[in-house]
Amino acid sequence: DSWRDEFLIQASPRDPENFPFVVLGNKIDLENRQVTTKRAQVWCHSKNSIPYFETSAKEAINVEQAFQTIARNALKQETEVELYNEFPEPI
Repeated sequence: DSWRDEFLIQASPRDPENFPFVVLGNKIDLENRQVTTKRAQVWCHSKNSIPYFETSAKEAINVEQAFQTIARNALKQETEVELYNEFPEPI
């Protein structure tokens, strides 16, 4: 939780609860794991269902899918900001 909280403090996004985080569990090709898949999934779900990908750059597993999700979420949030700026709430 500390990395997420620290990021939100430092970045000060407009809507911190809906910031488009994505969590990557890397090096899934290795046997020794610091965090289990289940633990990561439960944590991500408890944080507003953050997308979670288990990846391996060495084996090219889920890397492209993760970046596509990051790009999609960033574009979605940008579109929402543009719409808000075009149609702000009436005074």
